[in-house]
Amino acid sequence: MKNDSTPRLSEMPLEVAASQFAALGSEQRLTVLKTLVRSGPGGLSIGALGERTGVTGSTLTHHLRILTTAGLVQQTKQGRSTICAAAAYSEVRALSEFLLTQCCADCSDPEHDHG
Repeated sequence: MKNDSTPRLSEMPLEVAASQFAALGSEQRLTVLKTLVRSGPGGLSIGALGERTGVTGSTLTHHLRILTTAGLVQQTKQGRSTICAAAAYSEVRALSEFLLTQCCADCSDPEHDHG
């Protein structure tokens, strides 16, 4: 049993999961997040992120704002400019865990019980 005070990943409130899934409801935002996940914890500069995804300018800013508000992306700012973005790995893991923790919970076939 865990001794820390961090809530179990499977205890994510439905409204949080719904908000995060809604943020991923755009092909471009999903591409941005996938690119940031692939880039590692250091993230990418906004310019590099735009080059890799093909999403630039105000469109990229818009998508990053939505992903950041949902907690899936973290941004580093310098003055008024965003200089770097990175995936919020703990939130991405929690969202994945939200879907998978109840896998086959109501299944009567023991072969499919992954819990």
